[in-house]
Amino acid sequence: MELLYDNTVYLSPQDNLAQTVKQVGPFTRILLQPGVYRCKTEIDVKGLTIEGEPGREKDTEIVWDDYAKKLDENGSELNTFRTYTLAVCADNVTLRNITVSNNAANSPIKGQEVALTVYGDEFTAENCIFNSEQDTLFCGPLPRDLIARYDGFLKDKLRRDIKSRQIYRNCVVYGTVDYVFGCGDCLFVDCEFTSIGDGRIGFVAAPAHAAEQKIGFVFVNCNFSAKNNPQKVFLARPWRDFGKASFVHCNYGKHIDELGFDKWNDTQRDKTARFAESETQIGRVPWSKTLDECEIKALLNFFE
Repeated sequence: MELLYDNTVYLSPQDNLAQTVKQVGPFTRILLQPGVYRCKTEIDVKGLTIEGEPGREKDTEIVWDDYAKKLDENGSELNTFRTYTLAVCADNVTLRNITVSNNAANSPIKGQEVALTVYGDEFTAENCIFNSEQDTLFCGPLPRDLIARYDGFLKDKLRRDIKSRQIYRNCVVYGTVDYVFGCGDCLFVDCEFTSIGDGRIGFVAAPAHAAEQKIGFVFVNCNFSAKNNPQKVFLARPWRDFGKASFVHCNYGKHIDELGFDKWNDTQRDKTARFAESETQIGRVPWSKTLDECEIKALLNFFE
C-alpha cells in the first residue's frame, strides 16, 4: 500500500482493503489494481472513492460469501441485512470500474445474499457490476418498521433513518429475486439488469418507499436481460405498501411477463403501490400507469 499526500491510495490484491478504508480520511481516493479483493468491507468515511482501472471492472472484484441462513458466533442467523460484501455507511461515496460480488450461491437454500448495501446520501456508482442471486443490491434505508424491529440486532449505522439519493450509471446488476430493493431514491441510467434463471419466478425490483416519498426507483434507458432461461420475471413488486418504481424508455427481454408487475403474494398492495412506465405496454396490470412528460421531467430533475 502506498499513501500519497494528495489523498490517493494505491492497492493491490495483496493489500487489505477492509482495513484500509478504516484508516483513511475523508475524500480519499483508493485505486485498485485488477485482481480479487476477498473481504467484507464497511465504508464509514465521507467522500471516499473506490476505483478500478477504466475498462477493467470485470477483473477488479470485491467479493465475500455471507448468506441469510448462515449462523453467526452466537448461533443466530445473519438475516438479509448482515450478508453484504460491501456496505456504504457514509455520504458522498463513489464506486467506479469495479465488481462487487456475493458468491455464496444456491440462494433457494441459503436465502438472501447481498452484494452491495448503501446507507448513505449522494452515492454514485459508475461502470460497476453487482453480482449475486437473491437481494443483490440493497438501496437503503430500511423501511421504518424494520428500523424499529432490528434495534439491538443490527448496528446503528445499518438502521439509520435517512434520505438517501443514489445514482447508478452504466452498471450491470445480476440477480434472481428482489435483486434491487429498499427505500432509497435511486436513479439508474443506461444500466443492465440480468435476471438469472433458478427455477423460481423472478422479480427485479422490490421498492419499499414510504407514502411521502415522491421519487422512488427511476430506471432510464435501461436494458432488462436474462441468463439461464428464467421462466417468468416481473419488473417489480412492492416490498411495502407504497413502493414506487418508474421505467423510462427501457428495453425488456421476452422473459419479462406481460403483466409487468406483481402485488406481492396475497397482499392488497395493488391498491397502493406506485408503478409506472413511459410507454403504454399491452397486457400490463390495470393498477400501473403511464407517465407523461411532466412527470418524467420531475423525476429526473430530482437528481440534478
